[in-house]
Amino acid sequence: MTAAAKGPASYFPSIEKKYGRPVTEWMDLIRASPLTGHMELVTWLKTEHGLGHGHANALVAYTLAEDART
Repeated sequence: MTAAAKGPASYFPSIEKKYGRPVTEWMDLIRASPLTGHMELVTWLKTEHGLGHGHANALVAYTLAEDART
């Protein structure tokens, strides 16, 4: 049995289902954006790509945290 995802990753299945794109594609878009601030990126995902606040926030938080680890 696998452990359930926690934190931002717990949103990933619903993000993929609702918006029809894999999470890796959203992460690539975030990384390719010239924006760098957390809320800038959240606002951009909401206005340009139609994501809800929670989904956008989860994607940005996860992506920025992952990039900080590397």
